[in-house]
Amino acid sequence: MRYKGGCLCGAVRYIAEGSPINERICHCRICQKALGAAFNARLLFRDTDVQLTGPAARFHSSPALERGFCPGCGTTVFSARRSAGVIGLTAGSLDDPGQFRPDMHFWTSSRQPWLRLDDGLPQYPEGPPG
Repeated sequence: MRYKGGCLCGAVRYIAEGSPINERICHCRICQKALGAAFNARLLFRDTDVQLTGPAARFHSSPALERGFCPGCGTTVFSARRSAGVIGLTAGSLDDPGQFRPDMHFWTSSRQPWLRLDDGLPQYPEGPPG
């Protein structure tokens, strides 16, 4: 498969080749703040499978996690764990967000109380297993 996407203004773009490692929805407070949304829907890839172009700004939201966003329009495009060799692309930044097929919800203990999760996917109050 091929996944293409980028930021709102088009300055930051990516192409991901192959199948995602997983496709998950994180409800933790850090993701909520970083995206300005109720959750972070993201597709995880090996960083070698993703080609980024453009002037992505980076911010470490924790020692191990670096978030990338467009310095022009502010769109959060990715989060990366360089030590693990993975990068998570935000589902909303996909050119075709219909490609996103979530497989679980995690950090549901931080889920917004008005958000109903009735999609039948597994839910974990904290981080995903294993």
